[in-house]
Amino acid sequence: MTNDERFAGKVALITGGTSGMGLAVARRLLAEGARVVVTGRDQGRLDAAAKGLDGAGPGADGRVLAVRADAGSLPDLDALMDTVRDRLGRLDVVFANAGTGTFGPAADITEADFDHSVNVNFKGVYFTIQKALPLLADDASIVINASWTLHRGLPIASLYSATKAAVQSLARTLAAELGPRGVRVNSVSPGYIDTPMFRGAVPADEVEGNRAQVASGRIGTPEEVAGAVAFLASADAAYVNGQDLIVDGGLVAAVA
Repeated sequence: MTNDERFAGKVALITGGTSGMGLAVARRLLAEGARVVVTGRDQGRLDAAAKGLDGAGPGADGRVLAVRADAGSLPDLDALMDTVRDRLGRLDVVFANAGTGTFGPAADITEADFDHSVNVNFKGVYFTIQKALPLLADDASIVINASWTLHRGLPIASLYSATKAAVQSLARTLAAELGPRGVRVNSVSPGYIDTPMFRGAVPADEVEGNRAQVASGRIGTPEEVAGAVAFLASADAAYVNGQDLIVDGGLVAAVA
């Protein structure tokens, strides 16, 4: 089976699929034959993403379903899963990607900051997976988007890092829980990736400093993360379970 057939006949859900890594994963799985469901909170951005994906390549048209949903809203998640059940019947892949970034010194983090980050980054991931469980095929794969910051301390990232550590722990425990069903659960931990969130969080004059920390000497691309997610979601990773795949150009493991 070639890469462009790995997901033929499969159904994949990508939360937060309107930009950045989520959109890149949707495009990659679509190119490899999947039917993809993408979610986002903003209807305009969701419509634009769906239109772009529909035109992503031969045969893509008709294999994209865009559903407006806030990952932190349980009623939205219930409605999302009802739509998937009614339209597609099952899920073979879940990429729990929707997330937010709140950065600042621990002394400055407010309760509102805390509640928002935990609501999206942890609660949203937890209940996305919980509510997808009845739809999962017996050989389904779940991939959670974590972060390199759970492996290495980063000043001003105490809240963000804690939520990402929580979902990486969730991947391990769910791998044990869902293993008897044949469902695999892994996570990816991207490093510095050139996404709208990265550009919004990092001032332009600090990007060079970030790049200099990376052993590979550059900022990563969403497409490189998409390749890692596609691997973990595919049968090529059939014996990979409960793992965290760091996609960071050597940021964590090597001294630049």
